[in-house]
Amino acid sequence: MSNTLKNRVLIGGFIVLLFLCYKFAIANTFALKSEYSKLTKEQKIFENTPKQIALLKKKEHYYDSLLTKYKIGGTSLQNNLLNTVATFAKINDLKVVDFLEPHVFSEKSLTINTYSFTVEGHFNNILQLIYTLEQRTKYGEVISVSYEKKKNYRTGTSYLQAKIVLQSFG
Repeated sequence: MSNTLKNRVLIGGFIVLLFLCYKFAIANTFALKSEYSKLTKEQKIFENTPKQIALLKKKEHYYDSLLTKYKIGGTSLQNNLLNTVATFAKINDLKVVDFLEPHVFSEKSLTINTYSFTVEGHFNNILQLIYTLEQRTKYGEVISVSYEKKKNYRTGTSYLQAKIVLQSFG
């Protein structure tokens, strides 16, 4: 064998040896390194888990206190609203004349519920009901109130009716 042939075989063997080293040793090292990186990220996430659980429990307690404060129960908003209006009407000498089904409007991801109901009674009591609905219960905002004075011809007395429209987003 000549020196050039020996050099070519030596260079070829060196290249094959480099390829085999990469294939069996270096590639596995890179794979283990990426797996190690993923595992350390997961470990960091799991280290914060007890803190996150404690924070979520505090939030849950806070939101439960808000629900009880604003008298929002587990049933539908319409049922809660009707219950609130009926209770207020019973205490303050009002009469719930009409409570219509809600009008639901949806556009993209926003849903708007509009509740319409009619009460009958004294002006100040109706005004207190509106204040209670907007400020104390947080069911939504009162977007319209229309008062109408009506007369009962049989008894000859007049009474005031108010049609209230309440809008909530959900």
